[in-house]
Amino acid sequence: MTTWKIWIGAIAVIFTTGALAQSDSNAVTRLPVITVIAEKEPAEAQSLSVSVTPVTRDMLRDADIRLVKDAAVYVPNAFMADFGPPKLSNPYFRGVGGTPLNPGVTTYIDGVPQLNGNSASIQLIDVDQIEFVRGPQGALFGRNAVGGLINITSRRPADAWLTEAEGSCGNYNAGAGDFRVSGPILKDQLGLSLSGGYSGRDGYTRNSLTGDRLDGRDDSFGKEQLLWKPSDRFEVRLILSGEHDHDGDYALGDLAIVRTTPFAVTRDFEGYTRRDIVAPTLLLAYHGDAVEFSSISGGVWWKTLDMTSLDYAPVGSFLFGFGTERNAEQQYQFSEEFRLASAKDQPVRLNDQLTLGWQAGVFVFTEDYKNDTLLTEFGTPLDSFSKIQTTGVGVYGQTKLTVCEKLDLTVGLRYDYEYADANLSPAGLPAQSLDNSFDEATPQLGVSYRLTTNVMAYGTAACGYRAGGINNSGSPAGQQTFGAERSWNYEIGAKTEWFDHRVQANLALFYIDWQNLQLPQFYPLTQNYYTANAGGAMSKGLELELRYRPIKGWDLFGSAGYTVAEFLSGSTSSVAANNQNVGGNPLPYAPSFTVSTGTQYTWDIGKAGAIYARAEVSVVGDFKYDAGNQVGQSTYNLADFRAGWRAKRWFAEGWIKNAFDTHYVPVALYYGTTPSGYVGESGAPATFGLRAGLSF
Repeated sequence: MTTWKIWIGAIAVIFTTGALAQSDSNAVTRLPVITVIAEKEPAEAQSLSVSVTPVTRDMLRDADIRLVKDAAVYVPNAFMADFGPPKLSNPYFRGVGGTPLNPGVTTYIDGVPQLNGNSASIQLIDVDQIEFVRGPQGALFGRNAVGGLINITSRRPADAWLTEAEGSCGNYNAGAGDFRVSGPILKDQLGLSLSGGYSGRDGYTRNSLTGDRLDGRDDSFGKEQLLWKPSDRFEVRLILSGEHDHDGDYALGDLAIVRTTPFAVTRDFEGYTRRDIVAPTLLLAYHGDAVEFSSISGGVWWKTLDMTSLDYAPVGSFLFGFGTERNAEQQYQFSEEFRLASAKDQPVRLNDQLTLGWQAGVFVFTEDYKNDTLLTEFGTPLDSFSKIQTTGVGVYGQTKLTVCEKLDLTVGLRYDYEYADANLSPAGLPAQSLDNSFDEATPQLGVSYRLTTNVMAYGTAACGYRAGGINNSGSPAGQQTFGAERSWNYEIGAKTEWFDHRVQANLALFYIDWQNLQLPQFYPLTQNYYTANAGGAMSKGLELELRYRPIKGWDLFGSAGYTVAEFLSGSTSSVAANNQNVGGNPLPYAPSFTVSTGTQYTWDIGKAGAIYARAEVSVVGDFKYDAGNQVGQSTYNLADFRAGWRAKRWFAEGWIKNAFDTHYVPVALYYGTTPSGYVGESGAPATFGLRAGLSF
């Protein structure tokens, strides 16, 4: 579907909702104030000198967002390279990203870092807000926030008992449902929240040999939360979440064939993917007159099992029936963070014109990762095993000096130390033991000035790093370890509100310089990827975010990002060619631009409730799949629409996603045994259905 048709559809909806809105032109309301914890403590998003896009609970509900990748469309210069099962969803901010084993943008769930990306992309049940923080966050968060972070927070138990339930159905035999029961066991002292759900569908992709659909989904998930407040100053939150994914096979196929014949592959073997996650979290908070204390204790246990074909060659080729792969991974992770800070809204007053806010903390973690891979190539089994243990500690501090309630000067610094050791057993080779250690100091400087109560300008210089480590046993000799990646981000911007807080406009310009860049490299012998330090890179661009509420019930929103992200001279890659010079090449999965725009109008019809309509269009600019830049995805557009009726205790709506059935390939990998040399997977086709819910 061409771009102009999508924009005509979006503009038509905007004009339609605008016409409806004229009948209520005198009922003006302001945009809501949004609080974020992007800097570890609650603050208004518009007051922070950091690029952060919050996706609130209302936005999650209105757009029926179930996965983080669906929320990322609202974020300028953000891209989620996802394929197959939900576990493989790698975020890229401003061209900076990574792999599941060592992400460049780390996801935090209720303050607990997901040190491996396999546990990061989960079903969003009982979630209060998602924050997309762009730019290095090393001063406060340390490891693997070189590109930024994704911060997910859970809803607190309700003050009064309530029950919520909803379900949906759609094409491809899709079905989903979830519930939430929440309320006080002891008023103002003990609260409880229970939630759970299911999501499933048939596969989008059909196996031409058998007629079966390969990539179906069958996922169940739940969350339990207990909130205890023995006093007004102290509270304890215990959160236990879990997910079980019983999904179909990867839908990868030769890239050239996938583009000409979408959603059709040829397989002599049909596999599956499995994932289990259990994550307990304990949050403690004490609010004193002068000092606040918090503790975050988090455990994450996950395991995955994939069984898939390595056969992506056409029928009749001598490589058809090449082999299969059984890949089992699991990880145990524990982290603990203790934090002290000046009391909320009570900074230290130095004199009549100077106040000082501060925070300091210590973070420790340990992770135990295991990987067992069995390759069967032309009937010959090749079994490899990896066990990697990593421990680390970080100490951080940050101060904010405020002058005359207009000028803020922020200084932060963090120091981290990590040690990793591994036992590797490559197929057919002697076992070996390796270790690796490094330490990093990551400073941050910032200045902001409030020109008026609604206009703030800021500038920052921030350092971030991605941890070094050890590759699994599928890497070539001499490439088992890799060093840390380090970057500096320089940013200037403005955050503004206009017309009695009905318009919000934010602008940021940035330049990133990073060295010792970690890059996935392909190893033909094991048909696997490993990580190596490939050189340097730079990224520069701008971001614009807009929100407008012209009248009560009508919202317009949008964002735009432009990025130039390239390898520096001397950078090399082994993808598609050994030691290929990639200096000057665009970075992979760094779209040249992103645009997102949408509108929602809610027409209040009194006691009967309200009728609402929503339209969204997102555009992703062209990008390359790997450092060699041999193939990539051209610019594509997606459009979503939904409309429904919401009353006090129920709602019902119809929806359609990718309304014009745009075909695109969001991710592709080099794979030398295919005709095109690459395998890829189609993005989701047009889907539609109904959704309804009750609350009481």
